[in-house]
Amino acid sequence: MRVVVTGGAGFIGSHYVRTALTGGFDGAEPDELVVLDKLTYAGNRANLEPVADDPRLRLVVGDIGDPAVVKQTLEGTDLVVHFAAESHVDRSIEGSSEFVRTNVVGTQTLLAGALEAGVGRFVHVSTDEVYGSIDTGSWPETDPLLPNSPYAASKAGSDLMARAFHRTHGMDVRITRCSNNYGPYQYPEKVVPLFVTNLLDGLPVPLYGDGGNSRDWLHVDDHCRGIALVAERGRPGEVYNIGGGTELTNRELTARLLGATGRDESFVRPVPDRKGHDRRYSVDITKITEELGYRPRTSFDDGLAATVAWYRDNPGWWRPLKG
Repeated sequence: MRVVVTGGAGFIGSHYVRTALTGGFDGAEPDELVVLDKLTYAGNRANLEPVADDPRLRLVVGDIGDPAVVKQTLEGTDLVVHFAAESHVDRSIEGSSEFVRTNVVGTQTLLAGALEAGVGRFVHVSTDEVYGSIDTGSWPETDPLLPNSPYAASKAGSDLMARAFHRTHGMDVRITRCSNNYGPYQYPEKVVPLFVTNLLDGLPVPLYGDGGNSRDWLHVDDHCRGIALVAERGRPGEVYNIGGGTELTNRELTARLLGATGRDESFVRPVPDRKGHDRRYSVDITKITEELGYRPRTSFDDGLAATVAWYRDNPGWWRPLKG
C-alpha cells in the first residue's frame, strides 16, 4: 500500500507518520509512505528523524497548491491523509490570505489531483473550530458550520470542498474533525508548548481575557489513532468527530501547567482577549465510538506529564524555533 501524508513533517502529521511506520496502527503497514510538505515554519525535518532511516519513507518538499507537484506525488497512491494546513488562529487574524490559499485552494488542488490519479481513499483532517462556539452540550457531525475566525472559515471551506468531491465525483473522501491537540513536537506558538517552554525558561505566560474560554483536550496519539480508524474502516462521504474527553478552561489548563513546571501564579500575565475568541468547543464522539470503536486511551494527567517531560528533555528541538 502506498500512502501519501501531506503536512507529514508538522506536529500531528509527523506523529501519524512515525506511528504508521512503527506498526502502531491496526491494519496493514504501508509499503511506501511519502510525506509531501512545504517545510514552512511549522514543518520540520527533525520531526521525522526517529524514522528517517526507514526505507519506506520518502520526503517530497513541495506545495499542495502546485498541480505539477501534486500530480507527480499522487501517481499510484492508495491512500492520502491530508494534514497540510495553515493552522494558527492569531496568524489568520493578522492576515488571512495565506490561509485561504493553502487551506482552500491547496485542498482543492490536492483533491483534483487525487481524482485524476485514481487515489483509492482520501482522509481530510479538519478541526472542531469549523462549528463555531457552543454554550452547552456537544456538536454532532450534523451541526451546521459556523466558523468565527479566518482560520476556521478556511478549514470549513476545505471541508465543504472535500464533501463536494465525494458528492460530485464519487471519490472516497472521509473527513475528521478534532478537538485541541497536545503532545511532543508541537510548534511552540500553540498554548501548551508555548506555556511549557516559557515556564521551563522562567518566563511569564500570556493568558487571554478572563481565562474562561473552554476547550476539549486530545492527545496527539489518540487523534492519530482515530484518523487511522477512519482511514481503515470509515464510510466514504462521512464526517467523524475525534475528541479527548477532558474539558478545561484556559485558566484551569494554565494552573495544570504551572504545577507541572513548578511555577506559581506570578508567572501569569493577563493580556487582552483575542478578536472573535470562541468561548467553548465540545465535540460529540458518539459516531466514531459506536461505528469504529474509538475511545481516547491517554488520560490528560498522564499525557500532560509526558508532554512536559518531553519539552524538558528536548530543548535542542524547541529553543531554535523560539529564536
